[in-house]
Amino acid sequence: MENRTYKVYTAPFDALLSREGADTVVQPDVYVICDPAKLTEQGCTGAPDLVVEVLSPGNSSREKKDKFELYEENGVLEYWLVSPMEETILVYDRHEEGKYLGRQPVVAGMTVSSKAIPGFSITVDKAFAE
Repeated sequence: MENRTYKVYTAPFDALLSREGADTVVQPDVYVICDPAKLTEQGCTGAPDLVVEVLSPGNSSREKKDKFELYEENGVLEYWLVSPMEETILVYDRHEEGKYLGRQPVVAGMTVSSKAIPGFSITVDKAFAE
């Protein structure tokens, strides 16, 4: 896994996911792709390995429910919800059963490491530094 190439993308860059027989296009705030075969001129086809969504008062329920379910059903390995208002990061890892399991909330003074992207970690303090 250490020899894999990782690409980071930010919105607006489409990710095409399928849900209940219908295609859904999303533009995550940040996402990481490990499989270059998923990339097309239009964006990513299939599940990114890591998706990061930034919460705001207008999108929090959509990110916490609708996108959570969409990413879980489509095989996104890791989903991060970043709350600038609370300066916290919630991390969900996909397990063998295909369901997300949440980790302890990451707050000031803590570091979060990705399980999907070996070697990637960030401290909360650095993530929210101005």
